[in-house]
Amino acid sequence: MASGGEKTPASSAQPRKAPTPHASVYGRLSERQKQGACTFSPSVSSKYSPQQLVTPAQPPKAADSRSSPYSAGSVGSDSGASPFDICMSGNKCPIKLNSSLLEINRAKRRDKELSKDVAPFQYLRPGMVMLKRFIKPNDQVKIVKVCQQLGVGSGGFYRPGYRDGAMLRLWMMCLGKNWDPDSRSYGDTRPFDGAQPPTIPEEFRKYVQDAIQASHEILKQRIGAVNAVEELPLMSPDICLVNFYNSSGRLGLHQDKDESRSSLDKGLPVVSFSLGDTTEFLYGDVRDEEKVSKVDLESGDVLIFGGKSRLIFHGVSNMKPKTAPKWLTDETNLRPGRLNLTFRQY
Repeated sequence: MASGGEKTPASSAQPRKAPTPHASVYGRLSERQKQGACTFSPSVSSKYSPQQLVTPAQPPKAADSRSSPYSAGSVGSDSGASPFDICMSGNKCPIKLNSSLLEINRAKRRDKELSKDVAPFQYLRPGMVMLKRFIKPNDQVKIVKVCQQLGVGSGGFYRPGYRDGAMLRLWMMCLGKNWDPDSRSYGDTRPFDGAQPPTIPEEFRKYVQDAIQASHEILKQRIGAVNAVEELPLMSPDICLVNFYNSSGRLGLHQDKDESRSSLDKGLPVVSFSLGDTTEFLYGDVRDEEKVSKVDLESGDVLIFGGKSRLIFHGVSNMKPKTAPKWLTDETNLRPGRLNLTFRQY
């Protein structure tokens, strides 16, 4: 998912194919933004199995990618920069007074009480549902911290771009398989440094299965057991794209259609986790922002689209700053913005 922006060709850029939907989907960052925003670490707390919190690892020293055999002629990126940390570190960000554990737990309970007033299941259209605040607070913390640990290691967060030097307005980490925005294809390694994507943590896979199962249970009450699976097919994720958008992030309308023909034909769903700031999500049958529907995605929401909705156009029109739960930012030091994990089966 991404948003458009003007590209500034680099003097040494290689000739490239015409822009693809993804090329116009992801926005680009200014030089000032290249310096990096504070990082955050997502954490998910499953209502089925509470997890112990993980202490974030310290970012390793970045290698000099200029000597890498993958650098020349590969997709543009900040490959020589230090790994992007989605959580703020004390030596880079303003000092703040974190809430006490008692205050954090009170805030979590308050959010839980408020969530009772929100419909937990929203049927958006055939093949597309939303589970409001499905990811519990402790699980959200867990997810952020695990992503932070993976993100500062090999194959972690970086700012992707194109051969002509244009950069995307987000930081990305691929799990399972690498997705190359320039070629719009999956592979086993990243073109610019040869790094292999980290594997998808088993806990994350369980969260996905829990979400699909919960959706089926509710759909069965609406349309019957057999039809529920037809509307939202079962899937076992082997790919997860983890994107961090800062407060100015935007995602233009696009389709997720780079998976295998078999996966797309079966309508195997995309399962999306939202953590951090609230964002306005767009979706529709055509690539026209005047003709789409809109829904807010808040921290802890799970969005699933498959079956008849597998190839819908979707995107993010704007972020809503300072809407992340305070307990989440206090426990993780998550940077201002949104952490989005999208799972799919190749």
